[in-house]
Amino acid sequence: MPDNTTQQNPLSTGGPQPVRRVDPHAVTGFRARAGVAASALSLLIGVVVAAPTSPAAASTQHRDIAAVQPLTNLAHLDFLQADVAPPDQPGHTTYLLTDQPQVGVLWTYADRQSDGSYKRIGGGPYDATSNTYSQGAFNADDVSRAAVVYLRHWRQTGADSSRTRAIALLRGLTYLQTSSGPDAGNVVLWMQPDGTLNPSPTPKETPDPSDSAESYWLARTIWALGEGYADLHRSPDPADQAFAAFLRSRMDLSVAALRRETLSRYGTYLQIDGRRTPAWLIVQGADASAEAVLGLSAYVEATGDDAATTALRQLSGGIAMMAAGDVRRWPHGAVLPWALSRSDWHAWASQMPAALARSSQTLHDSSLLRVAQRDSGTFDPWLLTSGGPDNGRLPTRLDAAQIAYGVDSRLQSLLATADVSGSRGALRLAAVVASWYFGANPSGLPAYDASTGRTVDGISPEGVPNLNGGAESTMHGLLSMLALDAHPAVVRELRSHLDGRDGEATVQAEDGVLAAGAHAVVLSDGWTGESKFGGTGYVALPSGGGVTVDLGASTGPRLVSAVVDLQPGSSAVTTFRAGDRVLGVVRSGAVGPQGNSPAPGALVPIALRAVLRPGEQVVTATTVAAGTDEARLDALTVEAVVSTVTLSGDLASSPGHGLMLVRNGSSVAEQRVVTVPGTGAVHIESYNGLGRAVRTSTVPGTAATVRVRLVPGGFAIARR
Repeated sequence: MPDNTTQQNPLSTGGPQPVRRVDPHAVTGFRARAGVAASALSLLIGVVVAAPTSPAAASTQHRDIAAVQPLTNLAHLDFLQADVAPPDQPGHTTYLLTDQPQVGVLWTYADRQSDGSYKRIGGGPYDATSNTYSQGAFNADDVSRAAVVYLRHWRQTGADSSRTRAIALLRGLTYLQTSSGPDAGNVVLWMQPDGTLNPSPTPKETPDPSDSAESYWLARTIWALGEGYADLHRSPDPADQAFAAFLRSRMDLSVAALRRETLSRYGTYLQIDGRRTPAWLIVQGADASAEAVLGLSAYVEATGDDAATTALRQLSGGIAMMAAGDVRRWPHGAVLPWALSRSDWHAWASQMPAALARSSQTLHDSSLLRVAQRDSGTFDPWLLTSGGPDNGRLPTRLDAAQIAYGVDSRLQSLLATADVSGSRGALRLAAVVASWYFGANPSGLPAYDASTGRTVDGISPEGVPNLNGGAESTMHGLLSMLALDAHPAVVRELRSHLDGRDGEATVQAEDGVLAAGAHAVVLSDGWTGESKFGGTGYVALPSGGGVTVDLGASTGPRLVSAVVDLQPGSSAVTTFRAGDRVLGVVRSGAVGPQGNSPAPGALVPIALRAVLRPGEQVVTATTVAAGTDEARLDALTVEAVVSTVTLSGDLASSPGHGLMLVRNGSSVAEQRVVTVPGTGAVHIESYNGLGRAVRTSTVPGTAATVRVRLVPGGFAIARR
């Protein structure tokens, strides 16, 4: 969905309102990392308000889903398909174009109309006179991923119609790829309705022209070409094999472009606020690189090609280097997506663990799998208990809109990790993630319609679904359904209701009581260039300054982190206390020089050493500094030492089923008494931070309250 346009939506409340559709990588090539886009994603979700749904109607929807097997339905994706005969354009051709002048493409958006139907549209304002959009009607990002959907459906089901559509789309994708000249192997992003390429759309993309350098669309092209070759070269049909040979030639072009523009930097490093990150990731992103790795893994397994194997090994190693933190320290074992930031994480395009698990198998490198296991077994339990697969943790939960791209990326990563490692814990977590599609989300309604194959275009932080059905959400919803159809054991564990979360909460520092020279700094735009301040800005704490923050009451022990804008050379030292007891000390100068970072310093959560005891809720921060130095305190985050997320109901909304994820956020063993919804015996499975089983037990009878034992940094699943 590489669009950053404003359109009028007839379904918005209060008359037409702008629908800002922002692909987080658009505008600057770094998507939500761009300052203008970092806070805008939440604006695109939820402007289409769902009709009121009664509990009875919602229950009917769940029963309808339960009756559909398999879950994958390609009808809406088929609706988005189109065929176009592009005019002659230098440097662009495809397989048998003279004999078959039409190629397969995909409309970018499908806007829901007032009568419930859907209208296919492109990106940007439409000019009826020229029959063009300011961006285009079709784009390589979507064509590539749609091809992957049809390929995987053909592989799983043998449906010849999916093979036919996959080939058509791969022909369209390779037409978008520049086949000659200095930019050979790169890809033009946008195409107009008549097949004319638009390499410099409005607004501008980076790179501009879109085939002039490495890009997300090159990464996704590699994904589709790799899986396409791997599937079609095994076909007994000579025509498929001939087309596969063509795909191999185009994969060679892609890998050559990758080596020329990205991997030429292999072995060099970026210095990001004192930390070293790899300089050889595609557009400096582990996220983009991961999608290329998925295609490279399939291609290398099929061919053993030396250049592709080297590219796979180098990209995978770079992605693995982006892992950071542990159960207490940000980002809690996750693989960060952007090499230029220590703060930014997003759910969309977060298939880094999936890529590492897949490449670990291809390259026979278990160290890659271990990184995927840590992301899945330590980070995902924190993510799920603290709010779910949000568009942006920057580093606090500032963009809590949720879209299928993010949900699918987490699901694919958990399933790939489980498939390669044999982790049952990753499978259990996959069921928690996938339940989002079936009602266990902030809206309480199914996000995927199994009768049509549509997935909503997102759910706002307030729980309002966007009922549009664009290509990106459709494709990633279907990739999830294909994965679920291949994992029936996960389908049996899906739940339809989100009963509640007891996880992380954020309290802005400016909401506290300021003292002794402390003052609130109001920012017109909190984006720093690599992360984002929450609320209205931050509290500046000069020497002697203080702020007192009420974190709310709790009956259990809690963990506290201070979100501080660390600045190189700062002498500020801030002490955090609950009453007279010191919780921890943060040194604002504990960060290296800016280096290649977009901004000096790093806005990161710093875990305070001591636990906030039951009954303690007021925390005071005081600073000592030399001269005019000051600490910049953005917020405090607080979470229960043992956090939970609770789901109930199955796909038929049966009240007899329940599931609770219980996470231990501390480095010591914990145990808690929890209440699991549903009826019947409670099955408890405990896992460590790699998702490996530690113990299992069953509590017979009908008691809802059970005791769960947790290893340090581990999690448990209690289900009935």
